[in-house]
Amino acid sequence: MNPDILRPLFWVTETVSEPWGILTTIVLCAWFLWCLRFRLKAAVVLVVILCASIVIGQYVKDFIKAEVKEPRPYVAWLGTSHEMDVLEFYAMKGKERGKEVKALLGDDSDLPKWLKKSWQSDTGYAFPSGHTMFAATWALLALGILWPRRHFKTVTFMMAWAVIVMGSRLVLGMHWPRDLMASTAISAVLVIIACWLTERFIGPLKPPPAEQREIAEREADEAK
Repeated sequence: MNPDILRPLFWVTETVSEPWGILTTIVLCAWFLWCLRFRLKAAVVLVVILCASIVIGQYVKDFIKAEVKEPRPYVAWLGTSHEMDVLEFYAMKGKERGKEVKALLGDDSDLPKWLKKSWQSDTGYAFPSGHTMFAATWALLALGILWPRRHFKTVTFMMAWAVIVMGSRLVLGMHWPRDLMASTAISAVLVIIACWLTERFIGPLKPPPAEQREIAEREADEAK
């Protein structure tokens, strides 16, 4: 694929990668709070629920990766195109795997340098996708918590962002389609629990009549 197309996809996937994923979490937590205008106690509880959903998802991802041990697509490609032993590759330490990727691709002029560096730094297993789990969890949290309060533009934007992140993981050779589907399913379970906890400790996700009128008035003002 054309590097001019790949590079923007890489930028999108970086919004989920370390350390930018932390900044993304802070920004999204702040945006949720701005949209919902909760009081301090409810806001703190919501932030805890949101962050816990993300962190637990990443721990679940790490556990499953260690059990399933599925090679990434680019690693499988290196195994066939560069005659690399995939089992020996994953038997190495993380830094050693990065050096192996660098050595194998050092003379490859067909791949952009930034993609080779990305592969060198991301040599873990594929199943499931942590990037997908992060983005899908946020998008589904927006759907579950913000959609009932009519923040349709935010939900639409976050859904589009999550889809682009997922697509980028496929195109950049990091994941198989099944990795994305499994991650999305796990995210859905986490979000169902998160929404239940939100209703349990904060209140109904659907706004009360008075707030519904305020939302309607705000939308009417924005439409003018």
